[in-house]
Amino acid sequence: MIVIAGGGLAAQRCCERLRRKGYDGRIAMVCDEPHAPYDRPPLSKEYLAGNMTAPPRLRPDGWHADHAVDLVLDMPATALHHRDSELELADGMRLRYDKLLIATGAVPRTLPGVEGHVLRTLDDAARLRDSLGPGTRLAVVGAGFIGQEVASTASKLGAHVTLFEAMAAPLAHIVGERVGDWFARLHRDHGVEVRTSAAFDPARACEFDQVVVGVGVVPATEWLRGTPIGPNGTVAVRADHAGRTSIPNVFAAGDCAGSQHWEAAVQQGGAAALAMLGDEPPAPVPSSFWSDLYGIRINWLGDARGADSVEVDGEPDANDFSVTYRRGDKAVAGLLVGRPQQLPQLRKELA
Repeated sequence: MIVIAGGGLAAQRCCERLRRKGYDGRIAMVCDEPHAPYDRPPLSKEYLAGNMTAPPRLRPDGWHADHAVDLVLDMPATALHHRDSELELADGMRLRYDKLLIATGAVPRTLPGVEGHVLRTLDDAARLRDSLGPGTRLAVVGAGFIGQEVASTASKLGAHVTLFEAMAAPLAHIVGERVGDWFARLHRDHGVEVRTSAAFDPARACEFDQVVVGVGVVPATEWLRGTPIGPNGTVAVRADHAGRTSIPNVFAAGDCAGSQHWEAAVQQGGAAALAMLGDEPPAPVPSSFWSDLYGIRINWLGDARGADSVEVDGEPDANDFSVTYRRGDKAVAGLLVGRPQQLPQLRKELA
């Protein structure tokens, strides 16, 4: 039997690949949430805005039953007994596996002294949606993509949004301060107050009706404490490009393996399925992610660390431009703003 600990995107893609490749054995997917696998990107956008009447399911109701996948909901994994090839669940039950995929995702970081919303799960999004409305004074702490998406959506709902970022510019550690300044200007142009190089003071939380903390996530690996791959809850499970860990027959994919992006979860979940069946997955493609802010599609591809030149093409003031990061003559990363049609060409250039 193949057991999958986790009910997110990487877990779902692993199931799908296993069945497409002809695996007809038993599959059990163990989810810590009470919901069938759903898509997370809409949570901070369409779902938060109230434009979706139903949860953003990855597959229609009945898919798992139709594909003979035992879906165990609202039941976290609590321990891995790797010497016995058993996964222990919160109710004390142990599932014996032939192969195991660890895909337990990540949990949001919190800030000492700050009580507020986080946005990771469907229930988180529902609570935040119910608290927003015209005139709501909202503080968003952290200008990563989740924080920026929340700011964008809340602003369109009529909230008065203040976005706090500890760095000199949003996403400065990824895109650089120069390009990060464009993100700050974009929010200001839409009425959001942006405070950069500014830590959020918990004592001033009373100035706002709601606070959203979006300062990143940590891998959900605390339950693996005591195993060779889980020293503590802030460390990602180490796995190769095929998801193989140091424990035989145990694989890892998705946010718990440090990916933190939608396309990486898709790739890693499928790669782990191939490796479980004895096939060698293809080499991973450059990391990428996308976002929508105020109706503008933004794509990022690659890794700009070590880049020694930055080329901008287009009109940043018109929200229509691309940025290419180079190391010597080699393109290592790129940002597309309002130019999703250029993504295939950017992938080709980076490959």
